[in-house]
Amino acid sequence: MKITNKAVIALVVVFVVVGFFLMPWNDYLWRLGALILVLVVGMILNAAGARGAGHAKFIAAASPYIALGDLRLVIAIFMATLLAAAATHRVVRLTPLRHLAPNWESWERGKKFPMGFALGPTLAIYLILGALYGA
Repeated sequence: MKITNKAVIALVVVFVVVGFFLMPWNDYLWRLGALILVLVVGMILNAAGARGAGHAKFIAAASPYIALGDLRLVIAIFMATLLAAAATHRVVRLTPLRHLAPNWESWERGKKFPMGFALGPTLAIYLILGALYGA
């Protein structure tokens, strides 16, 4: 139930490199600033016990990819993805499909849910929608 540093670093590196070449300089710097701000807020929430460290890191690394004007859309995508992921996790936990990942720690964590199971698809859905319908 961990979001690895390698995954988070890869997400940041892709934005830093690709964004440098494809984005207007002003937007690029604002989005890097958003990454730092979201990371600091995530660290505070983690210290308060309200958020896991992996979640804070992933959300910060994903934040530069999201246009501020699309924040409401991303929240809606996240809510739908979270419901679908939680339902899927609960159903699979009770079926033989569970044996596809027999050592997954989340099976034995009671009511705790691996939020990364919803965070990753949220970013992917947003980016796909942006590629298909974005301005």
